[in-house]
Amino acid sequence: MADTTVNPPTQFGVNLNNREPLIAPDYDLTALLDLSHRVEELGFDSVWVGDSLFSKPRYEAMALLSAISQRTEHVKLGTACLVSSMRNPLYLALEWATLDVISGGRTILGPCMGNPEQGVRREFEALGLPFADRASVFEEGLEVLNELFRTGSTSFKGTYFNYDEVAFHSGTEMAPLRPLQTPPPIWIVSNPRLVGDKPTEKMRAIMERACDRIIRLGDGWMTCCRAEHPEELTEQIGYLKTAAERHGRNFDDYTVAYQVTMNIGDSAEEARTAFGDYISKYYPELSQAMDLSNWGPVGTPDDIAAWIREFQRRGVSHFICRFGAIDQFGQVERFAREVLPQFQTQEVR
Repeated sequence: MADTTVNPPTQFGVNLNNREPLIAPDYDLTALLDLSHRVEELGFDSVWVGDSLFSKPRYEAMALLSAISQRTEHVKLGTACLVSSMRNPLYLALEWATLDVISGGRTILGPCMGNPEQGVRREFEALGLPFADRASVFEEGLEVLNELFRTGSTSFKGTYFNYDEVAFHSGTEMAPLRPLQTPPPIWIVSNPRLVGDKPTEKMRAIMERACDRIIRLGDGWMTCCRAEHPEELTEQIGYLKTAAERHGRNFDDYTVAYQVTMNIGDSAEEARTAFGDYISKYYPELSQAMDLSNWGPVGTPDDIAAWIREFQRRGVSHFICRFGAIDQFGQVERFAREVLPQFQTQEVR
């Protein structure tokens, strides 16, 4: 008998590029909010914003998502990604719970520890935080968030955070202030091979630690691995499955999300030129360190769809599309018209 299992359709979101209003003269904050509404109308599943303090200035993520929640009704609202290691976990838990209630329980928290750029190092220094130990700060903060989201209180004891029965509840309220979702999904970001390769043993240790934290402290993995190396996605999924077995978890319960930067054009040459110009402005430091081809696919709609199918085949279930172009509306409309329909039917196997 044939296997007629119906696989859930692959989901697609749009990163609204909350840095672009500070770069592009014709894409202001009002346009960004308008785009969030249009993305929902076009049938996407989620909208996302990024985060940076001052190395890559942009409108603040959680305040912006609050506004977007009032311009949309159904799409999920997420961060791709929020540098949670630079935020006090108590305030972050309170802010995120508030956002989750405001949005009607539509949030997905995508936290990250911060990449190794000099600009990010300066941010940590300005805040008086230990950049070299940001992984430990990151993990402790996630533990605090999980406790508050799941139980409403925390007595976490760690190196950087120590609490004694802390809750958003003085005793006079009906109950502790908590998110509507219990808990909101947390898709932890990990990009161990974003730039170049590392020695095998060091890479193995980094990968194992990253995958362990994803399984212990999250509900999914968000990445933007090098776009020309799908085998690296497969490799890390292998580490994640091993970690899930070690902790007695079912890896099928976890989401694999991929934030991909792309440009759709009438030809590969046209798309590549527009993409290169955009990335050099958006990420002036990282664009020089990372091969442009590894940011994501550029070319015709068929080129984009072919790239998505390869990563879909390897396990990605939610693609977060970030368009490397000044014309955000044009790119979103074209993707919705010429790419999205190819992935909206359920697959039967």
